Amino acid sequence: MDVDEFRKRGKEMVDYIADYLGNIEQRQVYPDVQPGYLRSLIPEEAPEEPDMYEDVVRDIERVIMPGVTHWHSPYFFAYFPTGNSYPAMLADMLSGAIGCIGFSWAASPACTELETVMLDWLGKMLRLPGDFLAGTEGEGGGVIQGTASEATLVALLAARSKIIRLIQSDSPERTEVEITSKLVAYSSDQAHSSVERAGLIGGVTMRKIPTDDKFALRGETFRKVLEEDKRAGLIPFYLCATLGTTPSCAFDNIIELGPICTSESVWMHVDAAYAGSAFICPEFRPLLNGVEFADSFNFNPHKWLLVNFDCSAMWVKNRSDIIGAFKMDPLYLKHDHQESGLVTDYRHWQIPLGRRFRSLKMWFVFRMYGLKGLQAYIRKHVALAKEFEGLVLADGRFEISADVILGLVCFRLKGSNDLNETLLKRINSARRIHLVPCQLEGKFVLRFAICARTIESRHVQEAWAHIVQVASEL
Repeated sequence: MDVDEFRKRGKEMVDYIADYLGNIEQRQVYPDVQPGYLRSLIPEEAPEEPDMYEDVVRDIERVIMPGVTHWHSPYFFAYFPTGNSYPAMLADMLSGAIGCIGFSWAASPACTELETVMLDWLGKMLRLPGDFLAGTEGEGGGVIQGTASEATLVALLAARSKIIRLIQSDSPERTEVEITSKLVAYSSDQAHSSVERAGLIGGVTMRKIPTDDKFALRGETFRKVLEEDKRAGLIPFYLCATLGTTPSCAFDNIIELGPICTSESVWMHVDAAYAGSAFICPEFRPLLNGVEFADSFNFNPHKWLLVNFDCSAMWVKNRSDIIGAFKMDPLYLKHDHQESGLVTDYRHWQIPLGRRFRSLKMWFVFRMYGLKGLQAYIRKHVALAKEFEGLVLADGRFEISADVILGLVCFRLKGSNDLNETLLKRINSARRIHLVPCQLEGKFVLRFAICARTIESRHVQEAWAHIVQVASEL
């Protein structure tokens, strides 16, 4: 494919994508295929001679689309949103074209410097404490990770490295293996499974702490567990507090947890993967109060801030804590400016060395929407969730299972878990809308998340009418 054909085919692809997204609600939201469906639709081996481009494009509808779950359909209410906007897609095209691997400043200065500035822009939108901003002289700063799971792991590994160095500075005779065997990390019992996985990868014990009746982790409960572990000779070193849990969008009480972590030298990482986007709105910013106690904070613009995957924003108060855990400087990665103190080499802030030019997506979206446009988008989704909550409460057969704070509604039929499991299976098997469940206090609960950029009130009303119809049949 030469540049002239690329120009032609690129315009055709933009038209295809525009048609796909413009007409997405006409597609069945959840695929009706069986595992292994795709293998029989394509040859067993790659072609020896080139295929025609027209044939490749024709096979998108024949091979790919039948197996796609349409996350951007206004009838998709599962999981949490995934970001999608035309400015972000255009920026991703440019990122792909530039194709730099931004592991160091020298590898592509714009890639590094735009990222640093965009994370400062976003930090200011959230009104993060100044300690988290890089500026020109700050000790903290932001970095784009691939996912919140990655950020949780990076923070845990940095905290592990820091506590080992601290202990060995006082007791040089203690080995890293011996110290690590006694380390213990914490999260609530509502935290995402990736937090437990981070402990597994980091080789440390991870304790889940019970939550209160609002599914939030409280300070007094944490303190009791922490003291119990210290008496047992363990070394508490890391807490992952969640703002907006996956099951119910609950908020751990970081105002209570933070001072405990500070007094006990426990690294507090705040994971706000979904909910963090809402904190750009003044009315939701109080949910972030207490972040001033955190050592690191993370949320995913690629969930709810119109930036497409992958773009997980992470900030640290002291960048040397992360760099100290991950820094490796072989000769082939050194460059003339790295000792100047003026540059950031992001390979020291993450697990992989390589990284894409992801900050372009943030730059395009922030400029094309503006803060007011992004706030309006969040508020619209929250209003639609409240509309759905009202519909549920108006039907005496149903109950709300958790406070509706942002764009997630947890609800169920009053009755047994079996009844609700059957309800969900029938809803999803009809493939008109798509939901996923959670478990709260032993109850099987349906989650209704406002997800699509194009969703309107009529889609919420249609979804509720379908749920009511299936419930009536039950």
